[in-house]
Parts: sequence; C-alpha cells; structure tokens
Amino acid sequence: MSYLVPVTGEGGRVSEVLARLARVDDPELDESVLDLGFVTGVGVDDAGAVDIGFRLPTYWCAANFAFLMADDMRREVASLPWVGRIRLELGDHMYAETINRAMASGQSFQEAFAEEADGNLEAVRHIFALKAFQRRQLAVLNHLSGAGHDEAAILSLSIGGLRSVDLRPEGARLVARYLARRSLVGPAGDADPAFVNERGDAVTPASFAAHRRDLRRVTVNVEFNGALCRGLLAARFGEALPEPAREPTLLDFVRGRAGGRPIPA
Repeated sequence: MSYLVPVTGEGGRVSEVLARLARVDDPELDESVLDLGFVTGVGVDDAGAVDIGFRLPTYWCAANFAFLMADDMRREVASLPWVGRIRLELGDHMYAETINRAMASGQSFQEAFAEEADGNLEAVRHIFALKAFQRRQLAVLNHLSGAGHDEAAILSLSIGGLRSVDLRPEGARLVARYLARRSLVGPAGDADPAFVNERGDAVTPASFAAHRRDLRRVTVNVEFNGALCRGLLAARFGEALPEPAREPTLLDFVRGRAGGRPIPA
C-alpha cells in the first residue's frame, strides 16, 4: 500500500478502512488512490471515528476529480458497519477548504461549488468510466493474444466463456477488472458477447482492427496522464518515482529516459 505516514488505531479496523480505500479509483487514471500514493494517512479510534488524509499531484488539480475521489472515499468507508464519524481532509489544494467542508456536511458537488460548478458530476464520472472500460478491455485482449488465443476465438467469446478461459492469475485479475465495467455499455449476462464497443455492439473480425486502434489511443492517453501525475506528485513532494508494478507503460519511458538506462522489456 502507498499511504505515506504510519496508520493509527487497531489493526483489524485500519485494514478494513484500507481495503475500502483500495476500491476507490482516480476517475481519470483508473487506478487506486492507494496505489497512486494519494492517501497520506489513516487513523481509527476506539469509538469508530475515522480520519483520512489525502493529497493530489498539483495545487490546481480539477475540482470535480478531487471531489469525486473524496466523496467515493467517504462513501466506501461509511459502508463499514462500525464506522461513526468520518473526517476526510484534502491538503494543499486550491479547493481544499470547500471540499473538506462538503465532506464534513454531506454536501453535493453542486451545493458545495454553487455557480462555480461546471457541468454534471455524474456525466463526468460516466465519461471516464467508459475510458476505463476501454483500457481494461485492451488489457484483456492483449493478454489473451499473448496466451496464444487467436482473434476469431477471442471475438466469439461470451461473458460466461471469458470467465471460463484458463488464464494465469494475472489474466484472471484483468478479466475480473474488465467485467466489473462491462455492464456500463449494455447487457452483461453470461450469454452476452464479452467484447463490445462503447455503444454495446459486438466487436466483429471486420471491425476489430479499427476497434483495437481506438482502444490503444485511449490507453496511451490514460497512461500518459498517469505518468505525468506520478511525475508531478514525486517532484512536488520530493519523492522517488515508483517502480513499475505490471507491464511497462509510459511511466517506464519517463523513468528510463530520465535515468539514462534502457526501458524494461
């Protein structure tokens, strides 16, 4: 886990809080706020009060993204039956006071920002959830191809069939993450096609090449933003860039160039 200061409180309850926070993703980057290093501390007292500190890569990170993450953290932790008061504190951000006050009082984004609120927050959430769906789909397609499955067999898979494919643990994890977003674009029963486009239409051999190019474009943009955010966070707080946890991304390119060493294969 990537929280930055020692947690306080009884270990079992702290672990429960951390498990809930691990389920909260940055809406743009589709990565856990814990893995990104955004959580700066967690405290739990005997009465079930929870304190959570978090930070963002820059002072001016978008208010809607900051609010979404704060609200998702609050909701996830509040779902634990023993939790009483939650105090969530965003630090060193241009809208920290507004967001922290909203979290304490249960205000919505519109209530907290009034005339400054720009657009529907749920619409923003949907746009980036769709990008996450596309990125996760490409990860599964690449894994299946790398495991030796041919294109026709992959595209013929139903959701139930995809679940039953014998994959390494990493492949099973990618499938589970992808299927968690599959219902975003249409029916997601076991008999429904595993691989569909953003409109919910099944991907066919004829459309596959263009579809995969679209997925790659989305993925490159997301990974570039992720690399940028990690770099900004590390520079802002004087920390080392994290080592890659999975397959090489643009972050590895940034690290390799900066360090004058080869990019990992």
